[in-house]
Amino acid sequence: MTIEFEEHRSHLRGVAYRMLGSLSEADDAVQEAWLRLDRADPSDVANPRGWLTTVVGRICLDMLRTRTSRREEPLDPRADRPGPADAEQEMMLADSVGLALLVVLDKLEPAERIAFVLHDLCGMAFDEIAPIVSRSSDATRQLASRARRRVQGSPPPDTDLASQRHVIEMFVTALRGGDVAGLIAILDPEVVVHFGDDKGNVHELRGAAVAADNWAKGATAFKQFAHLFTFALVDGSVGLVMAPKGRPVRALRFTFDGGRIARADIIADRARLEALDIAVTSGPLAPSP
Repeated sequence: MTIEFEEHRSHLRGVAYRMLGSLSEADDAVQEAWLRLDRADPSDVANPRGWLTTVVGRICLDMLRTRTSRREEPLDPRADRPGPADAEQEMMLADSVGLALLVVLDKLEPAERIAFVLHDLCGMAFDEIAPIVSRSSDATRQLASRARRRVQGSPPPDTDLASQRHVIEMFVTALRGGDVAGLIAILDPEVVVHFGDDKGNVHELRGAAVAADNWAKGATAFKQFAHLFTFALVDGSVGLVMAPKGRPVRALRFTFDGGRIARADIIADRARLEALDIAVTSGPLAPSP
């Protein structure tokens, strides 16, 4: 059945990515679907595309339901992180799906997300989706309807990756140069900054308390270590990561609004770092001129 599977691999990967929002997890789901197809009786697979889509849906639902508990457990520090090629693929796939949609889908309950993706984005009938989410056809229709209302009612987030990258480049330039005015220009007036240390303690600054003096004091320290940071996708947005030998020890995660930084999380705690979805997108930052 290899030929039939390869014909549908791209479709299945796109479906799984819409459900999971993670390229590596989507590839895992597709691989598991291939294993199940290999073990299946050919007589049970009259419609390979439909059969595989259903199987991927069930696998993704299980992954969504266990994702939170899995992330609460310590991750193996030897686990591979996505490399530059994987990160570029993820960015391309995110653009094709619509990163704004992925951000909204991530707020849905697992069953809602599955029902919405399979019906509204993949065109499957509710009778086909119902067994996947263990609901009646009518209940599945209600799941998709509820998800649709939540998707349509959500304000579009600032998720243009190229614009985010530009803002962070300005951020880095301002910090390196001690340019307080330039730094303030790219911060939202109501910006929130969370500083976390390696012991899990978190401190918060808001609005005016974030401004000139606080950032200026950090500029010198940042210049000293800037060459150790790389641009990365951190939980789906452009951020910065310090990862000597491939293991993150610091991460700067940003939320954007109107082309400005609305929130910055400076994360050093190991458990929180391990819970982040990080995909490095380029090499170390260029040294200061």
